[in-house]
Amino acid sequence: MHRPHVPGCAAIKFRSLGSAARSGAESEARAKMAAAKPTLTDSLSFCLAQLAAAAGEALGGEKDPATNETPLSRALLALRTRHIKAAGGIERFRARGGLRPLLALLRRAAAAGSAPSQAGPGSAPSSAASAASSPAPASGPAPSAVSSSSPTPPVRLRKTLDLALSILADCCTEGACRTEVRRLGGILPLGAVPLLVESLTACQDSQCLQSVVRALRNLADSPQHRLALAQQGAVRPLAELLATAPDAALTLALIRALLELSRGCSRACAEQLSLGGGLGPLVSLASHPKRAVREGTILILANLCAQGLIRPALGNAGGVEVLVDELRQRRDPNGASPTSQQPLVRAVCLLCREAINRARLRDAGGLDLLMGLLRDPRASAWHPRIVAALVGFLYDTGALGRLQALGLVPLLAGQLCGEAGEEEEEGREAASWDFPEERTPERAQGGSFRSLRSWLISEGYATGPDDISPDWSPEQCPPEPMEPASPAPTPTSLRAPRTQRTPGRSPAAAIEEPWGREGPALLLLSRFSQAPDPSGALVTGPALYGLLTYVTGAPGPPSPRALRILSRLTCNPACLEAFVRSYGAALLRAWLVLGVAPDDWPAPRARPTLHSRHRELGERLLQNLTVQAESPFGVGALTHLLLSGSPEDRVACALTLPFICRKPSLWRRLLLEQGGLRLLLAALTRPAPHPLFLFFAADSLSCLQDLVSPTVSPAVPQAVPMDLDSPSPCLYEPLLGPAPVPAPDLHFLLDSGLQLPAQRAASATASPFFRALLSGSFAEAQMDLVPLRGLSPGAAWPVLHHLHGCRGCGAALGPVPPPGQPLLGSEAEEALEAAGRFLLPGLEEELEEAVGRIHLGPQGGPESVGEVFRLGRPRLAAHCARWTLGSEQCPRKRGLALVGLVEAAGEEAGPLTEALLAVVMGIELGARVPA
Repeated sequence: MHRPHVPGCAAIKFRSLGSAARSGAESEARAKMAAAKPTLTDSLSFCLAQLAAAAGEALGGEKDPATNETPLSRALLALRTRHIKAAGGIERFRARGGLRPLLALLRRAAAAGSAPSQAGPGSAPSSAASAASSPAPASGPAPSAVSSSSPTPPVRLRKTLDLALSILADCCTEGACRTEVRRLGGILPLGAVPLLVESLTACQDSQCLQSVVRALRNLADSPQHRLALAQQGAVRPLAELLATAPDAALTLALIRALLELSRGCSRACAEQLSLGGGLGPLVSLASHPKRAVREGTILILANLCAQGLIRPALGNAGGVEVLVDELRQRRDPNGASPTSQQPLVRAVCLLCREAINRARLRDAGGLDLLMGLLRDPRASAWHPRIVAALVGFLYDTGALGRLQALGLVPLLAGQLCGEAGEEEEEGREAASWDFPEERTPERAQGGSFRSLRSWLISEGYATGPDDISPDWSPEQCPPEPMEPASPAPTPTSLRAPRTQRTPGRSPAAAIEEPWGREGPALLLLSRFSQAPDPSGALVTGPALYGLLTYVTGAPGPPSPRALRILSRLTCNPACLEAFVRSYGAALLRAWLVLGVAPDDWPAPRARPTLHSRHRELGERLLQNLTVQAESPFGVGALTHLLLSGSPEDRVACALTLPFICRKPSLWRRLLLEQGGLRLLLAALTRPAPHPLFLFFAADSLSCLQDLVSPTVSPAVPQAVPMDLDSPSPCLYEPLLGPAPVPAPDLHFLLDSGLQLPAQRAASATASPFFRALLSGSFAEAQMDLVPLRGLSPGAAWPVLHHLHGCRGCGAALGPVPPPGQPLLGSEAEEALEAAGRFLLPGLEEELEEAVGRIHLGPQGGPESVGEVFRLGRPRLAAHCARWTLGSEQCPRKRGLALVGLVEAAGEEAGPLTEALLAVVMGIELGARVPA
């Protein structure tokens, strides 16, 4: 039976197996050859010929009387000591075709020595039948690894096999040779494992034991080989030797061997190591003064954690404290690199799967350590594994309290809205050993689910492993579909996605839920939300942000658990004040009902949305808060916040009330009678307490306006009608023609030198200013050319029209710039100033109406609102407030407009406050409003 290939470490393996066997005989032969004269063995051709002849014929041959050696032995020794060692010797040996006869010679030697009576220290290869019946990896001999009482094969055969193995080992240090050996079919499994295992118990010599241990270590070069070695009993004697190792060299050899054998630790390896009493010595060696022993021991303990069956015993032996302390040291700024922490992180997380080890880990400070890893962005690749491990503490009240105090909730929320990777898959053997009866055939399941299976059964959620779906996970309360507060039917999208009836279980408990990468984080958050007062941890900006990001950003229907968490929080009276203080209610409305997330403000960001589903969810959650707010407890809590809370709490309460209060007696008393509305308006020009504060405020004022006047639109100041499509006849234009009728008896002289015709009587009648100027005792009364200072032609144009009786002829639109251009410093501002200076209130209204039509009409936008407000005209300020709070505006434009108003108002908040107050209350600006 042939091996399919020779592994890359074949050279090391063969050299370890053959080194001790050939050492004595080879040194003697080398001394003889060094003293001899040049012989035929100096020729590579001669040596290859002898090798080819031996491969095809007998292994022996007649001895040379002079050297007492056969030609084959001489040729092999020359190849080993001269030709292979020379520069380029391995390449020449391969190029001349030496590997084929060498492998054939090894096969013949193995066959010749396969009889049981020939087994002994030296080569002892197994028979073909024995090799085929066991999966033992290819190995070389362990010459001094067997007791002296073993039967001895012929010395010549042993020497031939030793030299051939040594040559092959040296050749396999070259990659091309390894490739050629694989192409030629490899070598037979030599079946030395049973002899090596026997040697571990029979031999007492330290050097001999080290050789055997090294041989076993070299054989453990692949998962298949490690499993085969463990199944053949190679691990237990190593573990037994560990407690009685006579010297440091043997201890180091044992640690190195066990480290190789425990990689990807198999069940057989863990069982043998435990039966051999190796756990105690390993834990003791973790503090060994020699670094190689100490680090190797730590890695062995970490490897053993992959087997659930050994983790309880490992914890009892003190392994939990050892691994936690080592990971803490490596986490130190001066400790090892992050890469070296990976096996320890994995081991500590696996230790969280058994109750006894969780208690030890908690007492050893492991929770603080895991939380430090969760906070470390450099450890982000391990975060899913850590969160899944923390699920084991789901019903450990003390641990949960500690985790919450360390800030677990915002970190879990960050997991929901981040791009964390999937938890690394673990095998069945890593499942919790709290319930060994779980070890039954089952379909493939995710690693996270395995980690939860133990407490699923312990808490009575399942009667056995076959009763658990991979997509199911427990809640303290049965996972019910979310029912709406109103009689409207429940949206299908908010129900559990699929149900499956399990025999012996109620339909409510059989509801399955998707279990993706967010499953462990949601389960922990759900557990926190079941506390009597979860407000301090979950009703915060980061936690709500994470939950809403997940709910609105999930590619498919979000987990019903996330929806239940939000519903549970909004239905808990203890959370009402937290929702108010943190602007949580406003965030729910903005994100879910209005579709504006914090990342979408002020500039929108393209994202896929399912707005109808989100709107239904948001309205339901706000309705839950309304029920709490209008209860006797809620009324008292809101009243206390508004009247006795901190300034920040009072503003937050005033802003939130229109979203969650529908009783007129409540919101009128708190917002109007007790000053909540003025408190909110006065806070607009202060530093924003929330990134979306002005958006929330615009929405809150708009909602309050609807509450005050639900059916009747607010009263607005009457303006002079201006129909742009059919303007009124112009009365001033007849004075401008070549034959004016009637003829002008007066001209106004502008600073630019332009003379504008006018009628003295009409001008004096239109304004007290011009009546005194043109008909009184001033010199202008006797002048035919009256100067008008500080007026440009564009600003004077609407003044002249108004003096001659034009109302609505369109002249007022002339000086108004188009949207997007500034109004401050424009001819429109100049005309408004002139209208006030000349005591023309009608013209002021007409010009203000023209500005509003152009900048706050269909062509205008939110950016125009602040520009209009900067003109400082009270009526225009009211117009801006009406535009901002108008029900026809989309929420985003409304918020942007309020931002513009606040920027335009600057530190002078009075005009803005009065304008918004008048519009919200539905009264004309200038009338008396509530104090």
